[in-house]
Amino acid sequence: MPSPYPWTRGLRIIEERAAKLPPQTADEALFRITGYVRIKSIIGVVTTAIGAVANATKLKHNPSGVGADVDLCATLDINADAVGQVYSIVGVLGTALKSTTLWLVVSADGMPSNGLILGPGDLELDCAGSSVTGAIKWIVEWEPVSGDGNLVVVN
Repeated sequence: MPSPYPWTRGLRIIEERAAKLPPQTADEALFRITGYVRIKSIIGVVTTAIGAVANATKLKHNPSGVGADVDLCATLDINADAVGQVYSIVGVLGTALKSTTLWLVVSADGMPSNGLILGPGDLELDCAGSSVTGAIKWIVEWEPVSGDGNLVVVN
């Protein structure tokens, strides 16, 4: 399927996923990728306080077809995080999910300029906690790097 954004090659596109309850001892698709895309940044914003339950949380890429999931960061415990907490990754696979309340720090300590290129599959949130309450809104800045490169929200 050709990209619905052929005029945007080299430009950045923003997709937002409405705030939702984190998955319970599971992973959940946030965004679906077709073709190849460059992730310039991804942030999660706590919109309803996270409950006081241990919850090792990370982002990962689940490729379509063959291949194992790839962790895009190491875990961060989001236990009892308050409204306004911001999560991000730096693009180095072994580095833990970042957490801050300062938007400026997220952009200053963001991914390298070449971003993170991902192929077909799902960008997922993986949470270890159960009985977790709260909600997180996810925002991704991306650009297509192949003619069929596309990223859409999974509801």
